[in-house]
Amino acid sequence: MEAVLIGKTHLEECPHCEGVWADADSLQQICADREQQSAVLGMATATPAPEAGNIETNIHYIPCPVCKNLMNRVNFAHCSQVIVNVCSQHGTWFDKDQLRRIVEFIRAGGIEKERAREIEDLEQRKRQIQTPTVADVWAASNPPMTWNEGDRHLGISVVASLISAFLDR
Repeated sequence: MEAVLIGKTHLEECPHCEGVWADADSLQQICADREQQSAVLGMATATPAPEAGNIETNIHYIPCPVCKNLMNRVNFAHCSQVIVNVCSQHGTWFDKDQLRRIVEFIRAGGIEKERAREIEDLEQRKRQIQTPTVADVWAASNPPMTWNEGDRHLGISVVASLISAFLDR
């Protein structure tokens, strides 16, 4: 791989496949800095994006250039439709033109939209956890009933008394 400078960011590029390696700091810099994003957009030539719903056309797992372990394939930001190879310890591999597509996704507000969706999901889960169920209310207002072996003959009358108690509340 060859070292390349895009804006102020140091990346590595494969001269054969034109893939780009970004360590975690470099990727963070690109994601956060519009000037760096402009530099990425200025260096890459656009190629057609894969059709929506068909993002897995060329599946291949590649080793991390640093530790040589196979990297995980991840949909960038969980919703970008760009599958990148990630080594959690060392960085991210972008196949040809993927970095440009990621920058376009970021500039279109993709990361902010995903964060807002995740926050809304968390709020919804929080509301669900905090909303008591009928069973919770019943359990809190009624002491647990015990069943004795000698109560077998009470069957239907026990059910009737439970219904009556429930309706009286």
